[in-house]
Amino acid sequence: MNELLVIIPCGKSKIWKKAPNRGQVKARNAYTGAPFKVNKEFAEKFADRWMILSARYGFIDPDTLINDYEETFLKPGPNTVKLETLIQQIKDKDLLGFRRIICLGGKAYQERTAKAFGYYGISVEFPTKGMPIGKSMGFIKRYDPFGGH
Repeated sequence: MNELLVIIPCGKSKIWKKAPNRGQVKARNAYTGAPFKVNKEFAEKFADRWMILSARYGFIDPDTLINDYEETFLKPGPNTVKLETLIQQIKDKDLLGFRRIICLGGKAYQERTAKAFGYYGISVEFPTKGMPIGKSMGFIKRYDPFGGH
């Protein structure tokens, strides 16, 4: 069994804003905002595996090639990923065999992640629950999920 899966939110700021003709890029390089960068650094440091939760694509591996999109969980539209899809992706992407799952990000990401993993009876940790974005970024920069210093 793997130890830790970290799920981080996508971001509003994307590479295509500065390079509109860029085409597909790896998800890990698509999001350019400071919150994404802080979360990605945490995930790369501590996780056995990490995923990005995208409002368009659902749970995606960092190396998955993606296109630009405008979907957001705050204003769901016809192309916003559905809960049923997230539930299926957990199984299809082999995300069930982790001892711990940490989800970073705001309320919309936390709710969807909790419901999707909850379908399988798996609980998820939300270390930044209720924190505003600036405070959560500072927390994540200092947080050690294994209790080290």
